[in-house]
Amino acid sequence: MSTIRTDSAGLGPTDPTGASVTAVVGTGVAATAAVPGARAAVGSLPAEPGPGPGPEGRGGGGGRGRRRGWRRIAAIAMVAGPGLVAANAGNDAAGIATYASAGSQFTYGTLFFMVLVTIALVMVQEMAVRLGAHTGKGLGALIREQFSLRLTALAVGCLLLANTGLVVSEFAGIGAAFELLGVPKWAVIPPAAGLLWALVLFGSYRWAERIFLVMSLAFFSYPIAMILGHPHWGEVGKNLAVPHMEPSSDFILLAVALIGTTVSPYMQFYAAAGVVDRGAKPEDYKLIRADAVLGAIFACLISLTIIIATASAIGGSGPLQSAAEAARALEPVAGQGAELLFAFGLLGASALAGAVVPLSASYAIGEAAGVERSVSRRFRDAPLFLGVFTAQIALGAIVALTPVDVIQLLIGTQVLQGLISPIVLVYLLVLTNRRSLLGAAANSPRYRIAATAVVVGVALMSTILLVQTLLGWFGLA
Repeated sequence: MSTIRTDSAGLGPTDPTGASVTAVVGTGVAATAAVPGARAAVGSLPAEPGPGPGPEGRGGGGGRGRRRGWRRIAAIAMVAGPGLVAANAGNDAAGIATYASAGSQFTYGTLFFMVLVTIALVMVQEMAVRLGAHTGKGLGALIREQFSLRLTALAVGCLLLANTGLVVSEFAGIGAAFELLGVPKWAVIPPAAGLLWALVLFGSYRWAERIFLVMSLAFFSYPIAMILGHPHWGEVGKNLAVPHMEPSSDFILLAVALIGTTVSPYMQFYAAAGVVDRGAKPEDYKLIRADAVLGAIFACLISLTIIIATASAIGGSGPLQSAAEAARALEPVAGQGAELLFAFGLLGASALAGAVVPLSASYAIGEAAGVERSVSRRFRDAPLFLGVFTAQIALGAIVALTPVDVIQLLIGTQVLQGLISPIVLVYLLVLTNRRSLLGAAANSPRYRIAATAVVVGVALMSTILLVQTLLGWFGLA
């Protein structure tokens, strides 16, 4: 039986694409590599027997092969955690609107760009969970310890600025999902906010994490829609492999929005803090890394299917004007029920991010302030952490009840995320480069070069957008 190897140090920062990051599926999964809560289940998997007599004994028969297959599936299920939750949260209401808009405006033209963004997300999420696993501290706490007070305030301020608009967009997405079904948003946003608030305040981290993972099932409607939409596979393959950029301001704006919704700042804060809240240790890193990499790849595959499905259904029709228009991308799989299916996907995505986004800011502020922060704590034990979470939920729900252009709000928040992402990524890169902090787990020279290229690329796209915006204000663009 083949096992998937990691590098000898078990640190995994040597492959920028994350190809070496898939540790551990099979008998290589042992109790010593499992995360808390999964240790007993994975560790109890029986050792594989050697070849024995009988028709299935030589080389392992069908029954044994099936057992090995189930063990792999069980091991992968045990891996799922903060990395998968954080990455899937990026496919939120704003993400769906942005990916669908990419397909409707430029058909398959953004697919190669998304391949590059996928590589960037894999690397960024891996660095975030590596920090959490090897230091036992979240990104906010590490920034507070390693940088000045002003730089800490800058990092947390950028996150709060980006998250405020994003939380509003998540509740706007929940409202838009129900409006597709004929239910007014005022009737659903307040109870949805109350349910998400109660989920975090009265549950444990493990319980909340499982709920978040269940919400991720909503994304499977898009791969089905992509296949049944009969896209031009030759064009899809070409655009995935051949670089394509357009000098138009619309393309640059959407490209930055794609970066913002895929490599969102809150995802790094949540991923690192989630690893710590889960109680992971350095010896758990192999599974933590697998969770981060597989989660990032899964989330980006879903993003690609949304672009392809939309391009096949309404490609070339221009920017989206409404959630109902975006729902047309699902007509190949749902027919007249396209709006219902789209509403289900939008609701699941919005609810997932509606909890994860404010939690990321709560973790960051709690860590920066050095106070108690955990989903498993009660309000009296972690008043700042849960108070910030409560305030964000309330603000997001209230603003989402006002008359807003949902599609423009959703895409606009992603552009803001894209502008702020380079700032947070610089902190992440500097921290993972420091051997004084991570020792042998710090970025290797090759990984450092690749990660720097990612940060510079994101910063360059953000700068181009900023310059274009400023020129537009003065009538020069």
